[in-house]
Amino acid sequence: MLRSLSSRSALRSLTAAGSHQAASLSSLPSLSLQRLQNARAISSLRHAQPAPAIGAGRALKAPAAPAAAVQVHAAQHARHMSSQSTLDTFANQDKVPRLPVPSLDAMAAKYLASCKPVLSPDEFEATKAAVEQFISPAGLGPVLQQRLIEYERKQPNSWLEDIWLNKAYLEYREPAPINSNWWCAFINHPNHPKDLLHKPPPKGVMSSFQVQRAAGLITNALNFKEILDSGNYPPEYARDTPLCMNQYRNMFGTTRIPGAPADTVKTAHPAQAKHIVVLARDQIYKVDVIRENGVRVPLKEIERLLFAVGQDSQESESQPPIGLLTAGHRDTWAKAYSHMQSLSQANRDSFSIINDALFAVSLDDHASHHNINSSHHQIFHNYDGSNRWFDKAISLIVSSSGQAGVNGEHSPADAVVPGNLMNFMVSHEPAVDPDHTVASPPLPAPTKLKWVVDDQVEALLADARKTIKDLIDDTESCLLQTDVYGGRFIKEVAKSSPDAYVQIALQLAYYRLHGDVTPMYESASTRKFLHGRTETGRSTSSESVAFVKAFDDDEILYDDKRRLFAQAVATQSTYMKEAAAGQGIDRHLLGLRCMLKDEEKALPSLFTDPAYIKSMTFRLSTSNMSPGDFFYGGFGPVVTDGYGINYAIGKDDLKLSMSHKKSAGTTDCFKFRSTLERTLVDMFILFPKRTEVWGYGWEAKHEAERKEAHFLKRMRKLSDDYRAKQAVFADRYKNRLSKSSTAESS
Repeated sequence: MLRSLSSRSALRSLTAAGSHQAASLSSLPSLSLQRLQNARAISSLRHAQPAPAIGAGRALKAPAAPAAAVQVHAAQHARHMSSQSTLDTFANQDKVPRLPVPSLDAMAAKYLASCKPVLSPDEFEATKAAVEQFISPAGLGPVLQQRLIEYERKQPNSWLEDIWLNKAYLEYREPAPINSNWWCAFINHPNHPKDLLHKPPPKGVMSSFQVQRAAGLITNALNFKEILDSGNYPPEYARDTPLCMNQYRNMFGTTRIPGAPADTVKTAHPAQAKHIVVLARDQIYKVDVIRENGVRVPLKEIERLLFAVGQDSQESESQPPIGLLTAGHRDTWAKAYSHMQSLSQANRDSFSIINDALFAVSLDDHASHHNINSSHHQIFHNYDGSNRWFDKAISLIVSSSGQAGVNGEHSPADAVVPGNLMNFMVSHEPAVDPDHTVASPPLPAPTKLKWVVDDQVEALLADARKTIKDLIDDTESCLLQTDVYGGRFIKEVAKSSPDAYVQIALQLAYYRLHGDVTPMYESASTRKFLHGRTETGRSTSSESVAFVKAFDDDEILYDDKRRLFAQAVATQSTYMKEAAAGQGIDRHLLGLRCMLKDEEKALPSLFTDPAYIKSMTFRLSTSNMSPGDFFYGGFGPVVTDGYGINYAIGKDDLKLSMSHKKSAGTTDCFKFRSTLERTLVDMFILFPKRTEVWGYGWEAKHEAERKEAHFLKRMRKLSDDYRAKQAVFADRYKNRLSKSSTAESS
């Protein structure tokens, strides 16, 4: 039963599935980094002499230089930044409309249509009567609707903003990892040493390449921040409709702060911090990555600092693994956070350093198998929740084999927005220095955070350790990548929306495996509206159920199956469009429910009808992060007996991650993966042969296209690199001419 909106099963059924955004991941237009990366050419891996593995050598040392050089470069940096502000990231904010409050009648009609396929005839009749009474003039619906309208008028940006943030995230008390946080595992570095992938260092040892890749990803993240802060990140559109850019304010310097009965989020834009926090062997370090005057430092300087962190974490006295508390129950963490602040000023200072940091970086002294089916667990939860600060909006993770990814705290932004940051970070590997860096004097040495703890904190740490261990042990996840077909086939041969096609395929796989249908969730982005987040797309419909039940029925003609498929796709696409247009039902119902007074909560209404919970028990919770060229993504199931499924639709392939709870006893992501793979192949039977659409020899043609696209990508990269080098060489040539002219005149 639903106890409260913040209880696990109720909240996650009601809202938390909606936290995984399904709008296609728009690629960040290549800015070619001419403003940021004119420093030097890309060479093999920036170092002729590779740095030693940590434990085999000391940290790198940077040469000293006059402080005046920094002051001169600070002035150049200021001119550089002010001269390039040609765009305005937030220029369209005043053009983005407010999220509407849908009408009661529209909500009621859609709600009943979504309930019908998952209810028995008798259950549906009872629900229909409850809905009709709810929206009648004498019912509770019009009263709550009027309260919501009045509430909307008083909100500065959106009636849903605070309701959603609090009910979906901050009041939710279960552990953040798996339940709320998302993960993304990056593709390998372009120059990734193959030997390192197949034979990573032994546990307890960090690698030179790990540190080098981490430094490059940090540099690229800072480049992205610089573009964003200067207003040069281009405003985003859905076709010609401007999208709200507010979530981009919530990436850097953003942290979830534990509290009771609800957490809070600390953020600032532009983030003024000049440091990140780096975790190594559960030790936490403050690492400056930008000078106090805003001047950037080169990659080698960041590498030097990361090596110093790794070395110190191995040699200095260990501090308690406080990061583990962020993996525990939120009430446990809130109690520990409050108590630790009361113990010492050092604890308060350490928390402030972490909360203000631009982002977190975890350098793991171990690596999983190079196969991403195994290695993604390290990004998902690290097997035991260690060496993480799960409350940072962005936590970059790099294993000792150089594999990398991000674990993201979900409350400040939906995955698509930080997905654009990750797209940028990975697509610009190997990283190069911005053109406005200065190498010396060296930045301050990393500062190790110290903690004062007592028996109470130790007990809470033990509780958090057990909580996250039980949660991880109960969670299973796996991946599927198939080139059986992709978006091109779905659009050109199946004549379908790729997203709707995958949604129907997932429903068919579930029906084949479990012999039943279930409510299915897909998140729809509402960034067409001011401070918009997501809305629920209820993908299970009477039309989709008719199709999945007919597909394996030999008594039904293929023409009829194709007709049913077309109807299912059309219904799903229509619902998603309406949800993205602010006309969904789940956020509206949440808003209405939040308008209830205490004495009204027990009154018979739509909310006390059993169908209210049943229709929102999303055993299929899905998220679309297409095209997924640079990473896999995923999240945990939102109900105990359900699946959490992330997918990305490429041109000629599909990538999916799926998770389940072992304790459910009825779900199995490995069996679901096998069933889905077979289902995707079986669905071929509905459509013309590919030779009928693309002609004979289509495989060779498509392969030639792929090779040509890869070649053009390489040529574009070389062109960008040449332009970067050209600017550097031109500056050097001018300097030499100037020196020569000066010498001749003297």
